[in-house]
Amino acid sequence: METLGHLAHGFSVAFTPVNLMWCLIGTTLGTAIGVLPGLGPALTIALLLPITYQVAPEASFILFAGIYYGAMYGGSTTSILLNTPGESATIVTALEGNRMARSGRGGAALATSAIGSFVAGTLGTLGVAFLAPVVVKFALSFGPAEYFSLMVLAFITVSAVLGSSSVRGLTSLFVGFVIGMIGVDLQTGQPRFTFGMSQLLDGVDVIVVAVGLFAVGETLYMASRRYAGKDEIVPLRGSLYMTAAEWARSWKAWLRGALLGFPIGALPAGGAEIPTFLSYAIEKKLSNHKEEFGTVGAIEGVAGPEAANNASAAGVLVPMLTLGLPTSATAAIMLSAFQSYGINPGPMLFMTQANLVWGLIASLFIANIILVILNLPLIGLWVRLLKIPAPQLYAGILVFATVGTYGISQSPTDLVILYLLGGAGFLMRRFDFPTAPVIIGMILWPLAEAQFRRAMTISNGDWSVFYKHPLSLTLLTLAFIGLVGPHIWAYVERRRRRGPEHVPGDA
Repeated sequence: METLGHLAHGFSVAFTPVNLMWCLIGTTLGTAIGVLPGLGPALTIALLLPITYQVAPEASFILFAGIYYGAMYGGSTTSILLNTPGESATIVTALEGNRMARSGRGGAALATSAIGSFVAGTLGTLGVAFLAPVVVKFALSFGPAEYFSLMVLAFITVSAVLGSSSVRGLTSLFVGFVIGMIGVDLQTGQPRFTFGMSQLLDGVDVIVVAVGLFAVGETLYMASRRYAGKDEIVPLRGSLYMTAAEWARSWKAWLRGALLGFPIGALPAGGAEIPTFLSYAIEKKLSNHKEEFGTVGAIEGVAGPEAANNASAAGVLVPMLTLGLPTSATAAIMLSAFQSYGINPGPMLFMTQANLVWGLIASLFIANIILVILNLPLIGLWVRLLKIPAPQLYAGILVFATVGTYGISQSPTDLVILYLLGGAGFLMRRFDFPTAPVIIGMILWPLAEAQFRRAMTISNGDWSVFYKHPLSLTLLTLAFIGLVGPHIWAYVERRRRRGPEHVPGDA
């Protein structure tokens, strides 16, 4: 009952005319960005971060959440009609969706994707509303040692999940640590990594880093790959409405995908890739139309993964809001937006910023309804966005990034840092180093360092404080398993494939 009361208060915040306007803008912009190949919610939110200096926090986060959900919806259009996943989470949608489009059933694929996204998004948002307060009560029992151990677990798992290898992920994370330490140490008053430059005494603004890596770096990378191959848009044929048989094949997949995606997305090492692939495997196994998979396209192979994708997007908000832990690139950018307002997500956020949190959650329900209205009737308009000339699109992003960054502090130094980081972001994408751990490391390292120092002060320098507390020991053990487990598993798999070795001298 208490949660329902909070939700009612959240709807009173979300239903104000100004916040409804921001929700509509966010969902429309997010859908458009999701449709454009190569762009995603992380890049878009990074570009819009400078508005946090001008707009109330409730309005800006309702805008960002609308972009986040809208991009999840819009990404399916590109995957189905162009066979070009905008993000790794929509790769599975392209497997069956594009085959359905080529066999004349693109309308049904887009319909099951949109309706499944609505169902999963609604169930996922309900999960956020009812699960987050439970996590908050649990997190309030954390002390400094537990918080530090939790952040170590987040560093390890997020770096492993977001990168193609743990070494690349941890390298990116270490770069974020270094950037996070630039400036004056608040405890000792000593400058660190400033190289004698007074402009760096306050540190590097997280918005500059986010825009540089995600907007400038990503745009340069996409521009460099413009002529890598020519994409063919499959013409949209057939009705946009599903038949009764397609409804019967889709609704169970929607529910299974939602129930799979939300809990995995809510884990500190969650994300959308794992549940979408699992959902596809489950639907392929349970389907009575296995012959359609990989040939003409099976509608369950679109419905389940799309539902899992959107439910996991909602699940990602749970650790971000309750523990301050981002588990995706978009969540990392949104966490930097919190810092722009001087707000630290965590257990106390639900008490100190009730209007913001519950208004945000309520706006997600509204965004889901708006997105269903926007997606199906306006699908022809979204398809036309695919014809925007790439040079003008990339130039517009770079201009917007430059103007927005300069508007923060009118500092030429920020522009130099912006394009240095943009070049670094391009090289990281070129050599397959994930950029999200840089933001995560930059934001969380100062907090982890503060918790570590606090724990050591309370224990009078006794390191055993990190393994004498059962919860802290458990978290560190999980972090160790996350670090070495994949390597042990890979070694065992190699030995298993190789089979028993021949021993010389045996008969």
